[in-house]
Amino acid sequence: MSGTPEVVTCGEAMLLLLAEPGVPLARARRFGSSVAGAESNVAIGLARLGHSVRWIGSVGSDPAGDAVLSMMRAEGVDVSTVTVHPTAPTGLLLRDSHATRGIDVQYHRAGSAASALAPESVHAPLPSGTRLLHLTGITAMLSDSTHRLTRHLIDTARDEGVMVSFDPNVRHKLGAPDRWRTVVGPLLGQADLVLAGADELEMLTGQDAERAVRTLRDGGVEGVVVKYPDKSTVLTNAAGTWARPAFPVPVTDPVGAGDAFAAGLLSALLREVPPDRALAEAATVAALVVQSATDIDGLPTSAQLARALAHLAGHSDPVYR
Repeated sequence: MSGTPEVVTCGEAMLLLLAEPGVPLARARRFGSSVAGAESNVAIGLARLGHSVRWIGSVGSDPAGDAVLSMMRAEGVDVSTVTVHPTAPTGLLLRDSHATRGIDVQYHRAGSAASALAPESVHAPLPSGTRLLHLTGITAMLSDSTHRLTRHLIDTARDEGVMVSFDPNVRHKLGAPDRWRTVVGPLLGQADLVLAGADELEMLTGQDAERAVRTLRDGGVEGVVVKYPDKSTVLTNAAGTWARPAFPVPVTDPVGAGDAFAAGLLSALLREVPPDRALAEAATVAALVVQSATDIDGLPTSAQLARALAHLAGHSDPVYR
């Protein structure tokens, strides 16, 4: 897909090697492949929901990079500005998949092509007509150059009147809490919409979630979504506050739920859906993703989202005939 994107994301997409379900990573002998990365997950989720999306990134000149680009293209994501690094490798993620015990995630991303991204390597990142820029703290934490790129993209969006959504998406393997506070903490206040876990807000701001929301709102952030440990969410903006519990569904694999929630919420907001309905749609997308193993298999189309929401709300037959 090419042309003017409605949404632009930027970050690292990695080749995912997922162990057979229920088998610990150290004992697994069979793996399936997919694409993984917070920003690419959101890009694919929004594309399936009918939005035109451009993903800015970099992959290596290797089979893993070829696979990532092929999967992104197949999902209808615009990868026309992705760079292929001649020497640095594509990031690799290995993990296992369990419903009820801890999941082992192993990143092989040091020195990856994505970590070499910089403002100088991304030209005209937000074409005229772009409505939304979505970023996460992961990109800012990959390297000094990707931190500069993140700040450059935010500054460009603000200059051009493009809405910025930001999810800190804390990954402790990328750095200690004080490093996250230094690098990512200041970026929260530069966004129009912040989506964060209550624990993330506390770590990044030194305040409890409720006080952090007030501080961000007072500083000019238009909306803040807080995700709590019980999977409930609260959206606060100038018009008020809305709360939403998670839908009770059987969980196959919890990984990717946050990115799925973000895709569902951003799609709803782009369509100017009321906040309570937006949270319900976001919770539905998350509920669908956790019922399948990879980060993206459960991401729905618009029609599938509507059917699933009607079913989860108790308004339809569970079997689509």
